[in-house]
Amino acid sequence: MKFILLLILGLVWLQGAENTKSYECTKIFEDRKNELLVQLERLDEQRQSLDTLKKATEELLRKKEALVQGKDTKVDQKLSEIKSREASIKKMLDENKKVLDEMKQLKANKVSQAYAKMKPAAAALILSEMSADDAAAILTTLNSKGVGQILAKMDPKKGSDITSKLRKVPEPVK
Repeated sequence: MKFILLLILGLVWLQGAENTKSYECTKIFEDRKNELLVQLERLDEQRQSLDTLKKATEELLRKKEALVQGKDTKVDQKLSEIKSREASIKKMLDENKKVLDEMKQLKANKVSQAYAKMKPAAAALILSEMSADDAAAILTTLNSKGVGQILAKMDPKKGSDITSKLRKVPEPVK
């Protein structure tokens, strides 16, 4: 009987020990489950924070892009305005050049007419005092007969210099 009693007591003790171990494992699993739930909540909060930050960043980026596009549009407008002004200035410059060329031609014609009306000796005397380049420029506007008469009345050295310049000077367009 003692043996049976000891046996029953041993069995009860073993069963109690198993229940305690089972209780301890369940407690450990429950604690770990609670820790994991806390970590999941923290991760969820961080994910929500990141989503909010992402949305704010995207909105800021859209605003910046809109601002840049607005500035690009203004720059393009200014650039087209500058090109328009440049074309206008170029056109005015071409017109001014034409007017200047016409004025030079009229001036050359007046000078040419004055020398054409002069006697060859008087013209030769005046042209001899000028540089060979200037004298050649004037003589290119006169007819060849007048040029020949003027050169004949000049000092041979000066006439030779002017003649060499005349060969290099292009004919004026009439």
